[in-house]
Amino acid sequence: MRVVFMGTPEFSVPTLTEIVSAGHEVVAVYTRAPKPAGRGQTERRSPVHEAAEAFGIPVFTPRSLKGEAEQAQFAALGAEVAVVVAYGLILPKPVLDAPEYGCLNLHGSLLPRWRGAAPIQRAIMAGDKQTGIVVMQMDEGLDTGAMGPTEIIAIGPEMTAGELHDQMMRVGADLMSRALAALERGSLDFTPQPASGETYATKIEKAEARLDFSQSADEVHNRIRGLSPFPGAWFELDLGGKPVRIKALRSSLVEGSGAPGALIGDGLTIACGTGAVRLIQVQREGKGAMDAGTFLRGAGPLPATVS
Repeated sequence: MRVVFMGTPEFSVPTLTEIVSAGHEVVAVYTRAPKPAGRGQTERRSPVHEAAEAFGIPVFTPRSLKGEAEQAQFAALGAEVAVVVAYGLILPKPVLDAPEYGCLNLHGSLLPRWRGAAPIQRAIMAGDKQTGIVVMQMDEGLDTGAMGPTEIIAIGPEMTAGELHDQMMRVGADLMSRALAALERGSLDFTPQPASGETYATKIEKAEARLDFSQSADEVHNRIRGLSPFPGAWFELDLGGKPVRIKALRSSLVEGSGAPGALIGDGLTIACGTGAVRLIQVQREGKGAMDAGTFLRGAGPLPATVS
């Protein structure tokens, strides 16, 4: 099929690769414009931009698709279908309507639960036991389009957002490839989303990353794994008379009680409002990720509580 691919981060790259490998004609790739990064603030191209150039596919990086010129350029590509995977720009109606079969989006949740920007993180932070990934026919709403092929994915009790992201990235690439094959055969079906059960996965705010140990151990544990590895849930620990920010990257639920924030037992076990969590992997400010044992050997005497 004649395809326009629209995506930006690493999450999108396997789907682009799968579409190319399946023999579809990817006539253009749309991705977010390069951004300044690093100490030198040199412009860095997106992972999708790099992959597209490696495949020899023309790349477009408009700041917006709301202008008539950008919409005319998109329509002139003559795509049968557009595939959208974490692109990052709003697609206005003229763009949605330009391809013969519209725009197919790969969304990381079991819609209508977790529509929006951060479905992977929000599902884990809410303690969901399962999620999924779906091929959706895009419309003008926020993730409100009709649903096509779907894969259910279990969320293990200690699975992090990073692990779920990587699993969805692989499963989603295969799912979209199968959807395009069905579309080519004329057998791709869509059903409207359920009329109830919608929730919204709002963007993660910086303030959410600070841990609150007055919450239950379940809530603290879910926040840690839902924000791991990025941005990383954190707390402060007084080391040598100086508050040091510590990111909690991996944890487990354990028996224990005490005042919220109290260090109890051995290792890095912290009492919560109810129950306790044991930190398994942490990252000290300015250092790399390390297991709790390595951190403790280098930290020196610990205070009685964290904050």
